[in-house]
Amino acid sequence: MRIGLLGGSFDPPHRGHVHITLRALKRLGLDRVWWLVSPGNPLKADAPAALARRMAAARQVMRHPRVEITDMEARLATRFTADTLKRMTACYPGVRFVWLMGADNMVGFHRWDQWQDILQRVPVAVMARPGLQAVAGLSPAARAFAGARLPVHAARILADRPPPAWVMVTGPMVGASSTTLRRAGHWVR
Repeated sequence: MRIGLLGGSFDPPHRGHVHITLRALKRLGLDRVWWLVSPGNPLKADAPAALARRMAAARQVMRHPRVEITDMEARLATRFTADTLKRMTACYPGVRFVWLMGADNMVGFHRWDQWQDILQRVPVAVMARPGLQAVAGLSPAARAFAGARLPVHAARILADRPPPAWVMVTGPMVGASSTTLRRAGHWVR
């Protein structure tokens, strides 16, 4: 089983999340994608909307038989992605997990707690975001793990590669962002 993990606050979830999920299913040959709606983001000062509200909104936005919306981090009582992945890989030893992130997250990935451990634990797919491909490709994490980068045409085998392995998935993009939606008043916490 190949499962992509898309973690985040989803505050709010939007069509950009849906877009990268569907692209990941297709381009990476995944069996499933799990949205890991986090209780909070340690890198953001403001608390997100209530978890139940974000979960309900995510289920409204993402309706696909191979996508599961989950509060796994809250149930595991983990705060950081690295800790969540440690627990998940221990709980599901036969599953090939792939961490999914937008190119915007790759830009600041080196600020994440134990970011090197994440890249050493599971393959990572960096999904295209408008205007951020080049910056993500030159980020500290991308440079530190340049030798583990696969060419885009090898994206389909990423889940079968032992970590560290990562790929930048290019193609059509959607510019929606949670920050923009909140600032426009489309989502009030």
